[in-house]
Amino acid sequence: MIQPDAIVAELKTRATALGFESFGIAPADARPDLPEKLQTALDAGWHGDMEWMAETATRRGSPTQLWPEAKSVILLGINYGPQSDPLALLGQPGRGAISVYARNRDYHEIIKGKLKELAGLLARRSGAEVKVFVDTAPLMEKPLAEAAGLGWQGKHTVLVSREFGSWLFLGAILTSAELPGDKPHAQSCGSCTRCLDICPTNAFPAPFQLDSRRCLAYLSVEHKGQIPLEFRAPMGNRIYGCDDCLAVCPWNKFASISREARLRARDELDGPALADLVMLDDSAFRTLFAGSPVKRIGLHRFLRNVLIGIGNSADSAMVPLIEPHLESDNELVRGAAIWALRRLAPERANTLSQAYLPRENNPDVAREWTVDIA
Repeated sequence: MIQPDAIVAELKTRATALGFESFGIAPADARPDLPEKLQTALDAGWHGDMEWMAETATRRGSPTQLWPEAKSVILLGINYGPQSDPLALLGQPGRGAISVYARNRDYHEIIKGKLKELAGLLARRSGAEVKVFVDTAPLMEKPLAEAAGLGWQGKHTVLVSREFGSWLFLGAILTSAELPGDKPHAQSCGSCTRCLDICPTNAFPAPFQLDSRRCLAYLSVEHKGQIPLEFRAPMGNRIYGCDDCLAVCPWNKFASISREARLRARDELDGPALADLVMLDDSAFRTLFAGSPVKRIGLHRFLRNVLIGIGNSADSAMVPLIEPHLESDNELVRGAAIWALRRLAPERANTLSQAYLPRENNPDVAREWTVDIA
């Protein structure tokens, strides 16, 4: 029988060849504190309308609840460090800021195949059972990665690595094999609060705690309703996700640009013009974002975000691009268009409200014509 240490050595070598840049192992029961931490967040409502988090809380709190046969969890990371500072786009209000992770192919697709290959090697060498996870199952990868020594959860709740800063995609392999674990990584944020201070919506109730209901990454991607009024101006031109707390982390100075070409920004997704994006129909949207995570939110939620960005642009030349969306069949698009129009051309909005408000049958959209947006 092959010894566990020899199996781990072979796995590390193969993981490196597959493009993984971080590797660590933790016992499946390494974080008995997770169920309580998760329940505290759920009780506070920080998960917003991500009801699946509450529905899977028991399994999410422990790998052994998810899969009782699990003895070890292998955590792997791929660096997706950007080629330039993503915060620079925030100073260009005519362009849309798309989160770094979504500017090319969906990382789930890239990582899952690599994980399956590595898990297959483990199964062949050890005879153990294996299961592969990439952020799509109730598994808390970040605290487990901390237990496996890949890094530590920063005050922004994202995993921070000494080598790659806040730019690591994580994948996990659960196995029934008992493998030697790595030393957990110590929390190394010190007194730094840059990630908390930069948040435009004050989404952190305290260090190491995130209220998703106030997070622009959640609101622009996961939230299915209209963007709450108080967060629209702070949203700026962030049309998909938010990188502020990640990009400002001082540990990023040690991070290199991703070696994985498929994780680097496609030119057309690196700050595209809002004036072009607002004109997309469903076919053009699907074509532009083929293979990207952006495609998953659908055209209407995307246009909602783009129209908020246009409303924050201070560019009255884009008013003619807003007005056709007042006729949209979708209430999210109509509502965001009204807000954008009122921001850029209040007098024009007052005139058009005389025609549109009387025939608006959605009370939430009707309210957009009259609510105080100052």
